[in-house]
Amino acid sequence: MWKRNFVHILQLLESKHYRYLSCARLQTKNCYSAKTNLKSSHQHVLTARKHETKNKIIENLNISDINTFSYRTHTCGELRSDQVGQKVTLCGWVESVRLSKFLLIRDSYGLTQCLINNSDISFSDIPLETIVMINGTVAIRPKDMYNSEMATGEIEVIVDKIEILNNVEKLPFNLRNYQKPKEQLRLQYRYIDLRFPEMQNNLRQRSILLHNMRKFLIEKHNFVEVETPTLFCRTPGGAREFIVPTHHPGLFYSLVQSPQQFKQMLMVGGIDRYFQVARCYRDEATRPDRQPEFTQLDIELSFTNLDGIVDMIEQLLKESFPRDLPQLPFKRMTYRDALENYGTDKPNLTYEVKLKNVTSLFAAQHNEPNFSAFILPYSRKLGKLSSKYKEKINDLRKKYNVNIILNENISKVIGDDIHSQIKCINGDENDSILAMGDRLNVCLCLGDIRELLAPLLKSKNILKCRNSVEPLWVVDFPLFVKGENGLETCHHPFTAPHPEDLHLLDSDPLRVRSLAYDIVLNGNEVGGGSVRIHNAELQEKILQMLNIETSNLHHFINALKSGCPPHAGIALGIDRLIAIACNAESIRDVIAFPKTHEGKDPLSGAPNEVNDEDKKYYHIKSI
Repeated sequence: MWKRNFVHILQLLESKHYRYLSCARLQTKNCYSAKTNLKSSHQHVLTARKHETKNKIIENLNISDINTFSYRTHTCGELRSDQVGQKVTLCGWVESVRLSKFLLIRDSYGLTQCLINNSDISFSDIPLETIVMINGTVAIRPKDMYNSEMATGEIEVIVDKIEILNNVEKLPFNLRNYQKPKEQLRLQYRYIDLRFPEMQNNLRQRSILLHNMRKFLIEKHNFVEVETPTLFCRTPGGAREFIVPTHHPGLFYSLVQSPQQFKQMLMVGGIDRYFQVARCYRDEATRPDRQPEFTQLDIELSFTNLDGIVDMIEQLLKESFPRDLPQLPFKRMTYRDALENYGTDKPNLTYEVKLKNVTSLFAAQHNEPNFSAFILPYSRKLGKLSSKYKEKINDLRKKYNVNIILNENISKVIGDDIHSQIKCINGDENDSILAMGDRLNVCLCLGDIRELLAPLLKSKNILKCRNSVEPLWVVDFPLFVKGENGLETCHHPFTAPHPEDLHLLDSDPLRVRSLAYDIVLNGNEVGGGSVRIHNAELQEKILQMLNIETSNLHHFINALKSGCPPHAGIALGIDRLIAIACNAESIRDVIAFPKTHEGKDPLSGAPNEVNDEDKKYYHIKSI
């Protein structure tokens, strides 16, 4: 019976109707294997793939076929001892040539060693990184030549034929980790740099992360993915935006810094569960964790509150983030506690160093309303700081305009009595750095010093840092902060005030908390959001308090007046998330084609000059 079934399937595979179906490799000489597979035909699907030279029947393993639609039969990281004796076709880059008979080829999935025993095959003059196609037979390596560092280290391919698919010219750098060029050169030739295994891994991890996020949102919770415009009008009260000229004189678009207004208007329109993998643009200075164009997972939800968004994001990250996360729920901390304990609103919880408030020790000397004194403890084993670190601390002192006193000078400056009290608070095993001045600036300054000293303490095995991922929610941010020209928003002007503090809006606005929240991983803010203002009257009041002109927001205010449901949302920074997941030093290492520190593209030279004809068409001129 099984023979008749097998013949019938072969006939189907040869028919015109089935010749474009992809299928798994089967060797017709392996009849017993075919019989076994046919007995479990509900679990193994036989399909056919027609190559230019001959039909091949392949056995479908329980993995996705990454060779579908390709004329290779396997990747360079796929072959194992199970395939010994099979005829295979591999394609890839020439990684190395040695002893005039071994050829190592590489693709995006791994390395395979190829052995050339045929003197008619010439390959000694093939330049490294040339693209080749290898036809040959899989063989087992001698046991004393196994390579445990290679996934394919037990086998090699005996070459029958080499075909050069594309010769390579001299490359600007070698693809060797020990010869890795400086980042500027890597970015200039990014198409070559992408071949490094680290870049391959980072981009594939990024793809998997986004795929899993989409599965969670769409398949499990019925969210709708909606694309919103990139060209829009300027959003007041936010980051500086890029403007885009048009051929209409004096009229410009702005590139959106986020889909904020659009996603809130989607809530008005009844798209109650929205998300988007959104491209966003900000004309700001770049940093290791910031680019002028970036990607965020943008989410908005109707009829929810802070707890609903927090619960959703925790489950989303638990199911999609490629590294282990702690049990739910994640830790929460108020903005005030984060600032006074860690000197930042994005604390790194992987090491236990906290600021300590010693303001009460100076009550007799300072009665200014905003005066504060805090100390940063650190292990006495470190000893005196070097001049290098003293200079950096002095720079931070100037930046925040506070008084910094190093441990060895505390007694000289403030006296033995207060110093002895500080020692009691600090513990016998610790020294400390004292900061005095404005409370916010004191905490921020010591927070930066904490981050400065942590790597030094860790390098000397004085400070234990966990390698785990430590997520944290920071809540109860202030709604406003004091700016040079009045009130400024702490998050953005569409953030709702905390209902318990509404009575303070007119009398003491700086004490009003917001319903904003940030999620922090190991000292990196990877997401932020808020409960939104859905009442038009309250929205207009907040805009007036921020001195924001509402003429460009009539469409938005009218939307709120049109029956807007209560709603909240969040945006997760995909670049930062995957950088943490991959232990990358910079988000540039997880972006295919990033910009430099100056916001430039070394690959193309952008931004470029515009010719006179385009300037005339767009009614612009350079000054």
